[in-house]
Amino acid sequence: MKVSLDDGRELDVRISGPENGLPLVFHHGTPGAATPLQALDDAAAAHGMLLVTASRAGYGGSTRHAGRSVVDVVGDTNAILDALGAKECVVAGWSGGGPHALACAARLDRALATLVIAGVAPYGADDLTFLAGMGQDNIDEFGAALQGDAELRTYLEAQRPDLLEANAAGIVDSLRSLLPQVDQDVLTDRFGADMAESFHEALRVSVDGWFDDDLAFVKPWGFALDEISIPVSLWQGDVDLMVPFAHGQWLAGQIPSVSAHLRPGDGHLSVLLGALDPMLDELADAARA
Repeated sequence: MKVSLDDGRELDVRISGPENGLPLVFHHGTPGAATPLQALDDAAAAHGMLLVTASRAGYGGSTRHAGRSVVDVVGDTNAILDALGAKECVVAGWSGGGPHALACAARLDRALATLVIAGVAPYGADDLTFLAGMGQDNIDEFGAALQGDAELRTYLEAQRPDLLEANAAGIVDSLRSLLPQVDQDVLTDRFGADMAESFHEALRVSVDGWFDDDLAFVKPWGFALDEISIPVSLWQGDVDLMVPFAHGQWLAGQIPSVSAHLRPGDGHLSVLLGALDPMLDELADAARA
């Protein structure tokens, strides 16, 4: 479905699951899109939740919002919930979706609880070396973002063709510096196909969403973590090469009322697939509390 916004933009939105279920608004990674992850679809349905995913501004068929900050996702999420007639929801975010889920935890009045899976921490935070522990591809990407718009766009445009054409095996080849063996092992069968489809949809029009995400991550997010007053469940693996373990540790020490699960042996992908049921159990319990 398409959701029209007051500023004239549109968002691509996908819903699945029981119509009367509590909406679970899921913020995808970077790059990413509203296309389904079958494992998440199945887990949300098993918990009686209505899964709501949207391609963030600039991805796929969603209109770009140039210069956006992380906090701007709150207004877009409110518009989606208005279109659904939903008074309450829970929110989740994986990877680059993590900061956007935290923005909703801080500023979205309808959010009851939030789940952050391998989420990025703020750039420039005290006691965190942002790039330490990242694979080389992410060091190069964020390094380009820090150099400025032209450098970042050149970098992302060079990556786009491989991701547009990639299947599961191609994703492993393209992202090898970011995938420990535990993550390579789960990029098979349906999950690998889902990841490839998400990249294809995210980048089919342009790299604008990816570009705007990266710039938003390395400037102030537009809200403070101490604004968060609802429960936050945080999950992070210690062999993650996309979002290093230190990001999860830092967030666990900064978010009020956090329930942190810092998991040995998990990577960026495996932490998502390996614990979806307990993640959603905890999220549902927090929403009912």
